[in-house]
Amino acid sequence: MIAVGVLLALLAVSAWTDTRSHRIYNWNCYPGIIAGVVLNSAGLGLAESGTAGFWFAIAGFLSCGLIMLTAFVFFAMGGGDVKLLAMIGSFLGLQSGIEALLWTFSIGFVFGISAIIWRYGIIAIVRRGLEHVAAVVRARSWIPLHRDEKKPLEQGLFLAPSALIATCVVVWPELMRLLI
Repeated sequence: MIAVGVLLALLAVSAWTDTRSHRIYNWNCYPGIIAGVVLNSAGLGLAESGTAGFWFAIAGFLSCGLIMLTAFVFFAMGGGDVKLLAMIGSFLGLQSGIEALLWTFSIGFVFGISAIIWRYGIIAIVRRGLEHVAAVVRARSWIPLHRDEKKPLEQGLFLAPSALIATCVVVWPELMRLLI
């Protein structure tokens, strides 16, 4: 379980830098990816030692990394986010890595919506939404959002803090099993 402690420390650093500067640094993610593979291969992670641990880490790294690479190519996702979740996959493996990825997106969505509501207010958001729907109905076709209407949606998600919370959710049962 040393690997879980290392992962949580790396995620805490990423959450700090992401919150402060909207950056997830390579100097944190690349060594983390290597550490995930090495620790799992040595039997200090969630997998057995040896080649089973190695392939466990590689499967998690590739699956989470490729999903995030797809998000990077087709959506407005940063490269640091790709490396961060690939790092999580290298520590947690395929199944738990995907679970952490899904939790990360869910928690990030909740944080993002909460931040938009906090900043603009629910009444203003509903009013703007209804005004746009009314304009679409009057025009009888879709009207693209104006630049000013898109501005609230351009807020960063702070994916690293979400990934830290998501990883805690995923590894919690394993930690409890060790403590009991």
